[in-house]
Amino acid sequence: MNDRKTEIKQLIIDKLNIPDVKPDDIDNSAPLFSKENILGLDSIDSLEIIVALQTEYNVRIDDQNLAREILESIDTIDGFLSKETSN
Repeated sequence: MNDRKTEIKQLIIDKLNIPDVKPDDIDNSAPLFSKENILGLDSIDSLEIIVALQTEYNVRIDDQNLAREILESIDTIDGFLSKETSN
């Protein structure tokens, strides 16, 4: 598995204090905010995830519509970080 994807999952688990979930439990391509997702995230969680990503990876996510696209899944977060951190 991609190490950064595991890091992203662990960051979300840690920052949101989600008990009993391990990075391997989270599907990389599953929508993060669907009812079926093991994390049970809501809109407040999205703000916390954005702040955590900005802090951890030194990126900016200022556009709300872009943030929705980025936070679609672990794969989309990783894709955004790959693009932003390679510049």
